[in-house]
Amino acid sequence: MTGQDWLEKDFYAVLGVSKTADAAEIKKAYRKLARTLHPDHNPGDARSESRFKEVGEAYAVLSDPEQRRQYDQLRAMAGGARFSAGSGGAGAGGAGFEDLFGGMFGGGGGGAGPRVRYQSTGAGGPRAGGAGGGAGFEDILGGLFGQGAGFRQPQPGIDLSATATLPFRQAVEGSTVTLSVDGKNLTVRIPAGVHDGQRIRMRGKGRAAEPGGQPGDLVVTVTVLPHPVFSLDGNDLRVTVPVSFAEAALGATVDVPTLDGGTVRMRVPEGTPSGRVLRARGKGVTTGKGTGDLLVTVQVAVPQRLSGTARDAVEAFATATAGEDPRAEMAARARE
Repeated sequence: MTGQDWLEKDFYAVLGVSKTADAAEIKKAYRKLARTLHPDHNPGDARSESRFKEVGEAYAVLSDPEQRRQYDQLRAMAGGARFSAGSGGAGAGGAGFEDLFGGMFGGGGGGAGPRVRYQSTGAGGPRAGGAGGGAGFEDILGGLFGQGAGFRQPQPGIDLSATATLPFRQAVEGSTVTLSVDGKNLTVRIPAGVHDGQRIRMRGKGRAAEPGGQPGDLVVTVTVLPHPVFSLDGNDLRVTVPVSFAEAALGATVDVPTLDGGTVRMRVPEGTPSGRVLRARGKGVTTGKGTGDLLVTVQVAVPQRLSGTARDAVEAFATATAGEDPRAEMAARARE
């Protein structure tokens, strides 16, 4: 993504958020648009695919605090204008080069503000300065576009940004995706166990600052779509399993689904309360750091309706346990 892209594109408008939106608002807007425009939901729709890429570009910049700060500064400084090759006059097609730099140094477009002039620096070639020298012209451009005075020393490569939206299963198992970056398609490997919002740096997949120079990196921000049953916690998978009151009170062995489509049999101990976490070792996600576990949260299911026989049984249970107060300890702790 180039400096000119930043001047031309209103990323806030692309995501439909205000310029003061916080990180949570930006992420929420992106995830909503990504779900709607994802190519899997719009096969063959070129317009949706193009919008999906635009939304991804906008999120990649606005979700990164440093890139967002630079984007806001550049847009504010340039006023959203494009560079023109002319002198900045009425026929130059928009704000001119001097207009932009006049804004930087406190002057107007050809007004009373200081003008950029050249001065000789000997072997280093021409530089630009004010009355007392100061920052060189190449230094000014380098600050804007990350290039600097390339004829004096090799310049580091330019990092590029992109986004990838993955279904939960692909994120857990790893996936190869094709991304449109800097006008070309790149195939990258997303490692297994990637998390929502995680940034992955692809070394050497960026752009060189100068011909023959070393390329920068590609930073991919990953959005993971939620799964209806499982969630990811490091290398562990989490799942909530409902059990009946009788199973929780008396103990039971239940079948718990696993991500590979199978099940694992787990023992629910007698007297298990809602919220207790059981562990199935080795049933989580396998990454370079090892294999995680399946963490099973027990949730005691309460029937919405009771038959006459079931109601009688519950009432009999209530009578038998009338002297017990499950909130007694809580009331005592509240007075501490």
